Amino acid sequence: MNGESKAVLEIGKWNDLQVVKEVDFGVYLDGGELGEILLPDRYVPDHCEAGQTLSVFIYNDSEDRLIATTQHPDASVGDFAFLKVVSVHASIGAFLDWGLPKDLLVPFKEQKLKMKIGEWHLVYLYLDPRQRIVASAKLDQFLNQKPVHYDVGQAVDLLIWNQTDIGHKAIINNVHSGMLYFDGIFKPLKRGEKTKGYIKKVRSDYKIDLCLEKPGYEKVEGVTESILNILKAEGGFVAVTDKSAPELITKKFNVSKKTYKKAVGALYKKRLITIEPTGIRLTVEGEV
Repeated sequence: MNGESKAVLEIGKWNDLQVVKEVDFGVYLDGGELGEILLPDRYVPDHCEAGQTLSVFIYNDSEDRLIATTQHPDASVGDFAFLKVVSVHASIGAFLDWGLPKDLLVPFKEQKLKMKIGEWHLVYLYLDPRQRIVASAKLDQFLNQKPVHYDVGQAVDLLIWNQTDIGHKAIINNVHSGMLYFDGIFKPLKRGEKTKGYIKKVRSDYKIDLCLEKPGYEKVEGVTESILNILKAEGGFVAVTDKSAPELITKKFNVSKKTYKKAVGALYKKRLITIEPTGIRLTVEGEV
């Protein structure tokens, strides 16, 4: 023995596994203590042979046997995801399309409301006691409730969760929850949408306030650079002014109208752009 320990295979995630043997209907991979796992022939890469290591996703087939695939599912175990109900079994639960041949089960006990075919639901993927991949719509139990440590202005990934009377709840970095308040939202947001955001404040009770634009002066600095890049890419002129509709500005620059006006003002003071009745134009200094 060389003292090296093998990595433990993770069901519902991507694993690098070694090919053990080839058969007519695929190849078997070394699943360690879980035994050999089949990778069906349609997923086997060309010129594959014993000893080769493949990156595969491990899940349960229709008979709950472990099976490998090179298909990319829409989510892995430990992820929150927005998925569509494709069937409902009267005694088991609802099944969601997650991009693999076998649909994902949401047991009745893990549904907040009875799911119906065609609906989209935000769920969390986990392993049940029998090590089967299932999902739950009762999300709070899977969010980290421990004290959080974020810096103000820190960039984060957001998954829009629910709309409330004061704004949109969002899942932060697949771990925590926070709130985007209506007065800081400058574009439409939909449940299940993924977007970038920033930490606005971590409260004394560890609740997190979020925003879609970086707080403070650095925010404007980043927007000025973005505007310059867009101007250069579009031949030096963009037909957007401070009187343009907020929706047009957001679509073009992905910022609020208020931030756009601040950034344009900063560029104008530096003589990097000129402001015309129909838009903004790069100066010679701005082209450098």
